[in-house]
Amino acid sequence: MHACFSMFPRLKERRGQKVMSMSGGEQQMVAICRALMSKPKLLMLDEPGHGLAPLMVEEVQNAVRRVNATGVSVLLVEQNVASALELVQRAYVLDSGHITLSGTAQELADNDEVRRSYLGI
Repeated sequence: MHACFSMFPRLKERRGQKVMSMSGGEQQMVAICRALMSKPKLLMLDEPGHGLAPLMVEEVQNAVRRVNATGVSVLLVEQNVASALELVQRAYVLDSGHITLSGTAQELADNDEVRRSYLGI
C-alpha cells in the first residue's frame, strides 16, 4: 500500500473515505492500486482517463509511466490517440476489431494516415 500512497499521495489523505464517495479520478487511482497489489506482470487498462478532468488524466498517465518503469508491462486501450502515443512504446490501430496499422509510437505518430485520421493534423 505504501507504493500506492507514494504514487497517489491524494489516496493517503482519503484513507478512511469510502471509494464510492471519491471523485472519478480518485476511484481510478484506487482501481490501479488494487490491480498493482497482486504484483502483476501485465496491467491492462481500458481508457483510464475517460471522463476525468485534464489534471487527473495527467496524474493517471504519470502513474502508468511509473508502473511501466518498474518492469510491469502495460496494455492500454485508449481512444485518445495523441495521449496514447505519448505513453506507449508500441501501438496498434484497430478498425472493426481488426489491426489495420501497427508500429512504434513514433512510427504511428509520423504516419500520414494516423496523423490525418486520428490526430487531426
